[in-house]
Amino acid sequence: MNCPRCGATVVDNSQFCSNCGNVISPAQFTPPPLSAPGAPIGPAKTSGMAIASLVCGIVNVFPVSIIAIVLGHISLSQIRKSAGQLKGQGLAIAGLVLGYLGIVAIPFILIVAAIAIPNLLRARIAANESSAVGSIRVLLTEEIVYSTKHQNEGFTCNLADLRSAGLIDSSLLSGQKNGYAFTLQNCTADAAGKPVSKFQVIAVPLSPNTSGRKAFCTDETGVIRSDSSGSAQDCLDHGLPPS
Repeated sequence: MNCPRCGATVVDNSQFCSNCGNVISPAQFTPPPLSAPGAPIGPAKTSGMAIASLVCGIVNVFPVSIIAIVLGHISLSQIRKSAGQLKGQGLAIAGLVLGYLGIVAIPFILIVAAIAIPNLLRARIAANESSAVGSIRVLLTEEIVYSTKHQNEGFTCNLADLRSAGLIDSSLLSGQKNGYAFTLQNCTADAAGKPVSKFQVIAVPLSPNTSGRKAFCTDETGVIRSDSSGSAQDCLDHGLPPS
């Protein structure tokens, strides 16, 4: 402090001024006011966990909803204990509400999924099976056109040869299309040196009961058959017309 008479600097708790000898009473040594207990130091900051809770709540996708709830409770606890140094209680509460709404919605989502997924699978299987029948017809047509143009050779068991009618696309040419695998087999002649007069086309699902259930087949007779168990051999032996 400074001497009230001459202004010289006086050592704390000294009774006399070393410059002018002025008597300094203890009352003049007034300590600076202390901060009130629990008073905030500087401006309050927004809790990062409260912000994260709100963001996770807005995303509202399991398991992010659980994270929103956990962060919301932690941030509210920290805000209460911060004595005003943290804010963001409204953000934390909003994150909690959205998080709990996301948890409540899970059973409804599961019910909808349980109904929709089997229906989608059945629709996909039906579409793939219909496409397989169409592809069998394309291969049958291509075989007839090929044998007509190559009478000395007859039918072929090479997919790459079947481009005469211009009906076959690149997917079918590779042997796989819309969840089915296609095979040309058993190209035989009635006698040695004769043109190939017999062939078989089979189509089986790549993933049974997922990409398709039925097997489809045809041969030189031009009759398309199917087998509900997905067996190519059973289709060839006693298949029924596709329904």
